[in-house]
Amino acid sequence: MKAAAIYAAAALAEIAGCFAFWAWLRLDRSAVWLLPAMTALAAFAWLLAQSPAAFAGRAYAAYGGVYIAASLVWLWRVEGQRPDGFDIAGAALCLAGAAIILWAPRQG
Repeated sequence: MKAAAIYAAAALAEIAGCFAFWAWLRLDRSAVWLLPAMTALAAFAWLLAQSPAAFAGRAYAAYGGVYIAASLVWLWRVEGQRPDGFDIAGAALCLAGAAIILWAPRQG
């Protein structure tokens, strides 16, 4: 469960940081938005480095599924656009893949 919490927190930090940058660049917000963007993205990198995966590439691959699902939650809760059935099915498939990557029994 520790891995799930780390990935969820990392996803929130990454999405918030990227959205703050998006707000500055695409929504014509103040450059002040870049400060929380950089802080959140640094927190994302730190959090992802806490993954229990033995290799960075495997940690990043497993995180990808969590990021996709979290992005759809952001789409719904922050941007007010409800994900459709295809979004949900795709996210479920990605989370299943992430679980296999992270928790599959491995030799050596």
